[in-house]
Parts: sequence; C-alpha cells; structure tokens
Amino acid sequence: MNTEAKVGAFVLLSAAIFLGTIYHVSNVQIRGARVSYRTYLRYAGGLEPGADVLFGGIKVGTVTAVRPDAQDPTRIEILIDVKDGTPLNANSVAKLGSVTVVTSPVISISMGSNDAARLPPGAVIASVETISLDDTQRKIVALADTARGLLDAVHSDVDNLTGDARKLMGNLNKISGEQNQRSLESTLKNADALVARLSPKIDQISDQLLTLTKDANGVMAKVGPTVDNANATVSNANDTITKLRGPIEADLAEMRKTLEEARGLIVTLHAAARAKDQDLTETLENVRMVTDNLNELTESVKERPWSLIRIKQPKERKVPQSGRNP
Repeated sequence: MNTEAKVGAFVLLSAAIFLGTIYHVSNVQIRGARVSYRTYLRYAGGLEPGADVLFGGIKVGTVTAVRPDAQDPTRIEILIDVKDGTPLNANSVAKLGSVTVVTSPVISISMGSNDAARLPPGAVIASVETISLDDTQRKIVALADTARGLLDAVHSDVDNLTGDARKLMGNLNKISGEQNQRSLESTLKNADALVARLSPKIDQISDQLLTLTKDANGVMAKVGPTVDNANATVSNANDTITKLRGPIEADLAEMRKTLEEARGLIVTLHAAARAKDQDLTETLENVRMVTDNLNELTESVKERPWSLIRIKQPKERKVPQSGRNP
C-alpha cells in the first residue's frame, strides 16, 4: 500500500470517528443524560425494545430490552432508560399499559409519594400485573355462562310468578263476584243498623263513665288527707321501731347468752343424773340380794328352828315297822 492510500484511509477513519463523536454528543445533548432501571412482569403483552416509558402519563424514557429472567423463567425482565432527574421513588409501581386502544403497549409508572425514598440508578421498580386480553375473554365467557344460567332461573321464576298471579286474579274475581258483592253490601247495612241502635246506649254509657270519673275524683280528694295521715303514722312507727331496735337486740343477746348457760347446766345435770342412776341401780341390786338372803334364812328357820340352838342337826328317827318275831 502506498503512502497516498494510507493517508486516505487515515483521513476516512478520522472523519468517521469525528462524525460518530459529533452524533453521540448531539444525541446526548438532544436526549439528555439517561438512567437505567429494571422491572419484572408475568405478561409482557407484545412489549418491544423502543417502547415508551411513561411517568405519570409523561414520556420520560424508552424500553431498552425485553427478555425472560435468567433466574426466574416464569417472569419477564424489562430494562428501561429514563431521563436523569425523573423522581422515581420506592412507592412507584410499573405496569403494562397503552395510551389508546390502537397504540403499541408502553410501560406506565405511577408517581408514588413525595415522602418516599428516591430509587438509585439500576434499582428494581415494583410492578403490578395487568389483566391480559385472554384473561379478559375467559372472564367474559364465564360471565356469559353465569348470565345465561341466571336468565334461565329468572325465566323459570317469572313463569312461576305468572302462574301464581293468574291464580290470585282468579281468586279475586271469585271474591269480588256479584253474589259476594251483595253479601258484603248486606253485611255493611246490618252493621250500620247495629251502630244506629247502639248509639244511644253508647252515649248513656259514656255519660255514666263521666259521672263515675267525677265521683272517683271527689273520693280521691277526700281520701288524700287520710293517706297523708297514714303515711305520717307509718313514718312515726318506723322511727319508734328504729329507736327500739337497739335495746331489743341487746335483750335478745342477753337472752341468747342465758339460754346457752341453761343448756350447759342441763347437760351437766343430765350427766349427774345418769351417774346417780347407775349408783341407785347398784344399791337396789344389793338390797335385792340381801332380801333374798333374808328370805332364805327365814325359810330355813321355819323348817329347822333347832338350827338356831344346835350346831349339828339330830339324826332322823326311823319309823318302827310292825311284825311278829320268828
């Protein structure tokens, strides 16, 4: 390669680097500094890199990457870049949304609260799942099935109510027939006649009740002083009973004490009488024994009086036997 070619290549490379630097610097100046964050969703709903990121409805950045999470494949990792100075805080929540029905999906971030801590660059933004179109369709189908069953039940209930209403109208027609109307008219006429006949008696009873009420008022007026005197008498009796209660209670206490002492004395006398009974029983037994001995001695003296003089009893005499000598 000759010198001219080398110089030309160097110039072209320098120009490319210069143009790239100018483009990058101009892009940074136009777009401003960017801060990266990430969030996670279970359903991305067609979200692609380059989608808008809204903060409180204002575009503040773009989505840079949409991919399955390497640590949890059941969720989608979404990387976003937002303008530096965007007040994302710990209470901000990201969700999948759209500005209109026909526009592409976007990431919408709530504003959170002013007193919450600001999120540092690279932090994870809390997220909330959005109901997908498939879930919405399934819920609509389930709701339609439920509504169909409800309509069938309502139709059945309406038919039952219609039948009951027809029966009711038939019964009302029977009740309000010409014959029943005549009977009701006759009953009303009889009631009017009865009221007309009883009106004088009712007036008389009312007058008697009024007179009785006046007499009762007079009696109550006369009884009033008597009741007052009775109240005063009862009050005086209460005072007297209150005054006598103390002495009566003291007398009752003394009487109770005396009764206790008498009970103790009776117990002592009972014990002494029991001891005397035992002594008297022994004395009577001795007297009986002495009496028996005296009776035996008396009988012995009656039968053998000589026993009082002689120590030894005489021999018994033999009875002589009569007979001839051989």
